Amino acid sequence: MGQCCMGPRHPRRHGQPAARRPARTARRRRMTRRPGLRRIALGLIAAASCLTLPASAHHSFAMFDSSQVRTITGQVVQFRWSNPHVALFVQEEGTTGRAGVWAIELTSPGNLRRLGWSRTTLEPRDQVTVQMNPMRDGRQGGGFREVTLLETGETFTARLIDIERN
Repeated sequence: MGQCCMGPRHPRRHGQPAARRPARTARRRRMTRRPGLRRIALGLIAAASCLTLPASAHHSFAMFDSSQVRTITGQVVQFRWSNPHVALFVQEEGTTGRAGVWAIELTSPGNLRRLGWSRTTLEPRDQVTVQMNPMRDGRQGGGFREVTLLETGETFTARLIDIERN
């Protein structure tokens, strides 16, 4: 009888005779020398994921109508400084409740920081005028272009579509 990894006197390993162990080991060696279906499949998956990386890093701006510019004046409800995009919520003048709140998408905090913005640039209750590219489906939202603080006259720009495409 042949030897297994458990020693010369151990007759069985996992219910198989010790004599079969070398044949199974030889089969494993053959499988590692030839690229099998598993390796080819893994190679194809890796290649496909490399091709999709640029597409997953950016998203479409088709939801915004870049041919139109909408200007609203109102009060900042919330300025959410978080990745992947900063969000600005403005209660339009002359409206009450949720019906008058506009959700405006900006670029990332890193891009805004490079343009001179900070997480305290806009505060709740600030009176502002905002320019944006509105949503194509008519919902109250849009892609940010510019904001002016009415109290100071200070203007901040960060055209979302231009920044994200570069």
